[in-house]
Amino acid sequence: MKYYPVIGLEIHVELKTVSKMFCGCSTTFGSIPNTHCCPVCLGLPGSIPVTNQKAMELGILASLALEAKIEKVSRFDRKNYFYPDLPKAYQISQYDRPLARNGFLSIPTLEGDKIIKIDRCHLEEEAGKLTHTGGSIMEAAPSLVDYNRAGIPLMEIVTAPDLSSGEEAFLFLNELRLLLLYNQISDCRMEEGSLRCDANISMKEKNGLELGTKVEVKNLNSFRAVKLALDYEATRQTEVLKNGGEIIQETMHWDENKKQTMSLRGKEEASDYRYFPEPDLPPLYLEEIWIEEISKKLAEPPVKRRQRFKEEYGLEEYAIEVLVSHPGLGDFFEEAAKHYTDYQNLANWVNGEIQRLIKDHDLILQEMHSSGLVETLKLLDEGTVNRAVAKEILEEALLYQKKPREIVKSRNLGKITSEQTLYLLVEETLKENPKACESYLQGKEKALGFLIGKVMSMTKGRADPATVRKMVKDMLDQRSC
Repeated sequence: MKYYPVIGLEIHVELKTVSKMFCGCSTTFGSIPNTHCCPVCLGLPGSIPVTNQKAMELGILASLALEAKIEKVSRFDRKNYFYPDLPKAYQISQYDRPLARNGFLSIPTLEGDKIIKIDRCHLEEEAGKLTHTGGSIMEAAPSLVDYNRAGIPLMEIVTAPDLSSGEEAFLFLNELRLLLLYNQISDCRMEEGSLRCDANISMKEKNGLELGTKVEVKNLNSFRAVKLALDYEATRQTEVLKNGGEIIQETMHWDENKKQTMSLRGKEEASDYRYFPEPDLPPLYLEEIWIEEISKKLAEPPVKRRQRFKEEYGLEEYAIEVLVSHPGLGDFFEEAAKHYTDYQNLANWVNGEIQRLIKDHDLILQEMHSSGLVETLKLLDEGTVNRAVAKEILEEALLYQKKPREIVKSRNLGKITSEQTLYLLVEETLKENPKACESYLQGKEKALGFLIGKVMSMTKGRADPATVRKMVKDMLDQRSC
């Protein structure tokens, strides 16, 4: 019997707000533990929550980006469970009246685009953060709790069980992350916990209609971990079923070091949480005019940007994917493309040299102006400088906000075009390196490269390498006659 995985994801997205979901405490990451807390987010008696309007706007924006239908009336509920990082012993969430339903997201697969349905998008508050002193939850003795994170606005996005492999889950999360970044809904930093994912997986028999028993997988701290964990769990469940065993409904913990899932606890049902409407918060009545106003803020989705970059700029697929996957780079490219029309060459420099400079010098892309790159490329195209010098000029222009042409003039970096000047430099190089000349005349081609490098060093890269090569070779060949 052949089995196929059926996968659904539950993605928790921290919304990009300055204050928490139901109080005015800061959402700043990395502060001293337990310093961004108040009676509301700690659930002290007598405290009353108030809904964060900005969080509502971002939730609506995210739902619209996912083509979901906004519910005109929704409400918050209490989800009751005891866990050390939940100070109130309940979480304010949404259950049967979520913010939005029935959306979708298209993902690019080898077989073509695939539509993944979104069952629901709902708002809730974040729990606190536990730090396990033993290195992992499975080995910890004491655990430390930080309530700074408790109450931060979350959107939970629940997919239909439309995914059929770890690879598809990986692709979906990448596409969702881009959509959220493009619309500035979240910073999506998984290392800071602002984008997290739990996965549900069951196995279905080939041509069968009935789904198998569902298993939840947690502790997925990267998109790669999601892919590995789901592929591992699919293999594990298949082996159990083939050997006549039975899959137990439970929550599994992904062990990143061992690269395997481990049983954590029995899986709860919705009834275990004893949901009931949050008595301190009124229902949410969303006016159509407000939703329409928010919809005007929607950014161009990544899938449309890919297509436009292909049609408008004629870029290669790899270049498109890099630019689309880094929204800031794509914006930088488009700004430069207004003034420089060799689009593929421009994309190569943005994806290569600009990314290198950002990494090497910790530059902030939004503070960089594309005119430095445009002017550098024009100098290169004109033949005023060669490629090596162009890289040097670009670096100085971006680091110190200088104009490339002024750098060339002040440092005398223009290309050496005088044959007489080059002739004298080559002659001097051959005179100073007789052993290398002799090696070349004896048939050792590497010596030619050594001599060319010496000339290029003397010119500080300002000579044309092809011209230098021809001149060195001609002068050496004359000696052998």
